Amino acid sequence: MNPFIAKRCCRQSSFILMPMRISTRHFLTLLLCLGAHGLAAQVSSSAAREPITLDEAIRRAEANEPNYANAVAGRQTAKLDRQIAQSALLPTVDFHNQGLYTQPAVQNGVILAQSTPRFIANNAVREYISQGVVNEAIGFASFADLRRANAAELKAAADAEVARRGLVVAVTELYFNAAAADRRVGIAGRAHQEALDFLALTQKREAAREAAHADAVKAQLEELRTNRVLSDVRVNAEKARLELGVLLFPDPGTPYSLVEAAPPAPLATLDEVKAAASKNNPDLRSALAAEQQSEADVLGARAAYMPTLGLNYTYGIDAPQFAVNGPDHTRNLGYSASVTVDLPIWDWMGTQHKVKQSEIRRSAAKIALTNAQRQLIARISETYSEAAAARDQLASLDQGVLTAQESLRLTKMRYAGGEGSVLEVVDAQTTFTDAENAREDGRVRFEVALANLQTLMGTR
Repeated sequence: MNPFIAKRCCRQSSFILMPMRISTRHFLTLLLCLGAHGLAAQVSSSAAREPITLDEAIRRAEANEPNYANAVAGRQTAKLDRQIAQSALLPTVDFHNQGLYTQPAVQNGVILAQSTPRFIANNAVREYISQGVVNEAIGFASFADLRRANAAELKAAADAEVARRGLVVAVTELYFNAAAADRRVGIAGRAHQEALDFLALTQKREAAREAAHADAVKAQLEELRTNRVLSDVRVNAEKARLELGVLLFPDPGTPYSLVEAAPPAPLATLDEVKAAASKNNPDLRSALAAEQQSEADVLGARAAYMPTLGLNYTYGIDAPQFAVNGPDHTRNLGYSASVTVDLPIWDWMGTQHKVKQSEIRRSAAKIALTNAQRQLIARISETYSEAAAARDQLASLDQGVLTAQESLRLTKMRYAGGEGSVLEVVDAQTTFTDAENAREDGRVRFEVALANLQTLMGTR
């Protein structure tokens, strides 16, 4: 029940209740009102904004973001592929059971011996096979497959780490954009209130014949403009919260509050960044694993030129009776072993073409590896320069806000004393608001640049 309806219901029932006697209908009404108040309290408590830290936002995004989930699934399946490739090098064991019947030989309507079949498809008219079979195939292709699976697992793990770090940067940007959007609502609200106060001041001075009507008109236009800005800023803040809420909650509209982040750690030196990035960069590991995978492809293609060794051991029965011993007490249990060697002779240049294809892909993988190395060097310098510049500008932006605030105060005092113009006040108000918004942009820029640098180093 709506809490307002519940309150009205209880207010109405209080007039009906008599101090001397309470009817059953009124008593039920009272219970309903009390229950409604309890339900309203539960709804109010459940709708409390849940505080979300940056680390909690990243953890929730890792559980909900589909691209990262696909990367993790790729890493897990690649690990299973490596285990499958390992098992292909080990012998297989089967337990084979089969019963066969063949039409017996008949002469003058008399069936001949049971061991003489008419259709020579089996060894006897009735034949029973129950055997344990061990097979092992040894070839260079199996070792190449294992090497390829190892490289594929390394690449999948590196790609998953690339996806995770990209998600961290994306969540960090959304988180601080949403926090800055909330603060911009406060800035726009303050600017609108400032415009309302100045409008009241111009109207007061106009009524006292100390200012022209044009001043009041200009102040009114400024108030209307700041009101529109406030409306737009609120919409943008809601959008920012919904974009982050998509990654955090099943319902993006779930109310939540953002915990103010701790002051960022000091920037590492450029040499420290280079050392950590070259050691922990997943893009470089992915390119290196892809190059190793292409080497394994070349080895696997060339394995078709090599002979293949096959081993077989079979133990069990293959007899006319499904028994360990025959009717004449002959032992049916026995074994057989075989060794086969297959030598490739001619395949119409198919193997040669496959080798050529794998070598072409290997050349492309080597180029990709060197390109990843060059991009890493350039990205380290770019990211560090961005983070250092954003950090150095924070103090300047804070000072700009203080200066603009003081300028607005002095300009309003001059206008109130009849020494300044309305345009000067409006310009000072706009400058102060722009300085506050620029400071918010600078904070977001620094946090995002720092997140890029930390993910590049592998520290987040």
